[in-house]
Amino acid sequence: MSRSTAIMVTLCLGILTGCMAGPDGGALPPYPPVPPLMADPMPRPPVTAQALVWQAGHWDWTGSDYVWQAGQYVPAAGHGPLWRPGWWNLSAAGWRWEPAQWVGN
Repeated sequence: MSRSTAIMVTLCLGILTGCMAGPDGGALPPYPPVPPLMADPMPRPPVTAQALVWQAGHWDWTGSDYVWQAGQYVPAAGHGPLWRPGWWNLSAAGWRWEPAQWVGN
């Protein structure tokens, strides 16, 4: 391989590596962005003996695609006061999906 060919290959690899970086300079995540929330009107709660709380609809990652989970009433006991939708978290081990969950308990 000639010197000029080696230089061109090195430059091309450097450019391609730069294209794989995200806006903050880190690696691009290996997933599509989370879709926008769908309209999920809250119906009247059912009449039950136990207290219920509305769990809003949210997107769940299946490992290959997002699936919409419709909102529902769930028992209030055992849940924290705040509902947090799912999100992607970058750790030292790579990108990991953090599912939607109740927090603050």
